[in-house]
Amino acid sequence: MVRFTVIGFWFLLLVGVALSARSDEETRERFYGNLVNSTAPGNGEGSIAKMFDRVLEKEFSENDQPEGSDGASFNNSVADQQAEIETVAKVTHEKGKRNDTQENNGTRPFQLQDVFSLENEDSDDMTLIDKKNNVFVMSNKKSKYPILQVDLRLISDLVVIIVFAAIGGIVFSCLGQPVIVGYLLAGSIIGPGGLKFISEMVQVETVAQFGVVFLLFALGLEFSMTKLKVVGPVAVLGGLLQIVLLMFLCGVTAMLCGARLSEGIFVGAFLSMSSTAVVVKFLVERNSTSSLHGQVTIGILIFQDCVVGLLFALLPVLGGNSGLLQGIISMGKLLLILSIYLTVASLLTWSFVPRFLKLMIQLSSQTNELYQLAAVAFCLLSAWCSDKLGLSLELGSFVAGVMLSTTEFAQHTLEQVEPIRNLFAALFLSSIGMLINVHFLWNHVDILLASVILVIVIKTALAAVVVKAFRYNMKISFHVGVLLAQIGEFAFVLLSRASNLHVIEGKMYLLLLGTTALSLVTTPLLFKLIPYAMNLGVLVRWFPSENNSQNEEKASLIEVHNRTK
Repeated sequence: MVRFTVIGFWFLLLVGVALSARSDEETRERFYGNLVNSTAPGNGEGSIAKMFDRVLEKEFSENDQPEGSDGASFNNSVADQQAEIETVAKVTHEKGKRNDTQENNGTRPFQLQDVFSLENEDSDDMTLIDKKNNVFVMSNKKSKYPILQVDLRLISDLVVIIVFAAIGGIVFSCLGQPVIVGYLLAGSIIGPGGLKFISEMVQVETVAQFGVVFLLFALGLEFSMTKLKVVGPVAVLGGLLQIVLLMFLCGVTAMLCGARLSEGIFVGAFLSMSSTAVVVKFLVERNSTSSLHGQVTIGILIFQDCVVGLLFALLPVLGGNSGLLQGIISMGKLLLILSIYLTVASLLTWSFVPRFLKLMIQLSSQTNELYQLAAVAFCLLSAWCSDKLGLSLELGSFVAGVMLSTTEFAQHTLEQVEPIRNLFAALFLSSIGMLINVHFLWNHVDILLASVILVIVIKTALAAVVVKAFRYNMKISFHVGVLLAQIGEFAFVLLSRASNLHVIEGKMYLLLLGTTALSLVTTPLLFKLIPYAMNLGVLVRWFPSENNSQNEEKASLIEVHNRTK
């Protein structure tokens, strides 16, 4: 079978890239254009130029706009210089036309994904592609009357992903396996790389992004300030050391192999990112968020989320699009903003937050509805402010949780947020699964599996050595190393941005893409082996016994408590 690279999604918050080996012409004509085909060598099939040959280029005109005098109309926006005219490509659903012809002839077989498809003659959905290959799905046409509109595509997609996530979670729970695996596999089945029940992931992934926000918010609520002082040095200095060492090792390796230094440095930064959502979900299921190894792991993960913004500032330097001085200035600016943000959060923690929560408790004496709404609003406001400052949604939501954890209402807040967190966490993990193309993984399973094993070994060993350097015992160090051994979902964002800036070549892009996807699939299974590895380590006397580990953890907490008196 001839292998083709298909389907790419590049959007504002998350980037989903799915690759598949397909042979039929019908599937290729659904291609919207992706980053992989613009960098990977090939015979021209499925390239951006071919894509534009298969779509209808259309420029907005006055005749296409509904009449009205509102300030957001096409004419007024352009005349007031609030917008500029740009040529876009409107995707025509030729597949649907061919299917209608086949149906009239009685030759078209039944396809299961047609049950979930909204591409029919009554649908208002259209897909637009701009000159930068950004894909926009328009679900409703503008009306000159203020009427309620329903996004049928989004409703259908949410129904599909929630139902399949529930089924996947139930099946794997009955099998005694982590429900995370069920969520990931459910997403891969219904996504573009599977049965194509969901082909446009932008809207679903945007809604699912609330999952990681509420996960980090609940995590902050459970975070102990006392233990934060314990893990602070290893989280910041250790996390930074891990990233720098990986960038150094990969950079040296790239130079020795004749590759570009910038490509090696990026690969090191790329591999240093771990999955906050997957690891936190696992720790929550095992009730290990308050353990010492859990706190160390969470601290390093939060630090990595902070560093993502700095890595984005570094990418133009690696791609040669900006000077070194400009890159240093950008990173310094982010560090300054981060310091100001944390300072303001600390001041609000001691002055505003306790009074605000007491007021909400008084107003919510009869029902918790108002308190729950206020807690969610506080989380989203903090996340939004963090994102607007150029940091990240994840950092803002975690800081919001930590701010509330210092009050007496932390447990009550957690109880109110948990149902919302669980729902959106399942959505988020399933949306990650939709990035995984089962066909591509299967066709390249040998080299990708070898790459994943190599990444797990290197990251586990490096993280364990770094944590051990901060005087933690070998058992905790190894445990943290295994928890950080995967590649995080936000690496997809870094990967797409780096490919756009020509930091990496097409072949390396495909290798890192497949390795990341397979890493996320195998991570829950790797976590399942942790207890057996721990027991084996105790038997061969590599690790201390459980009692000794608990005594060391208590001693560390007492030592920090005494220092802060």
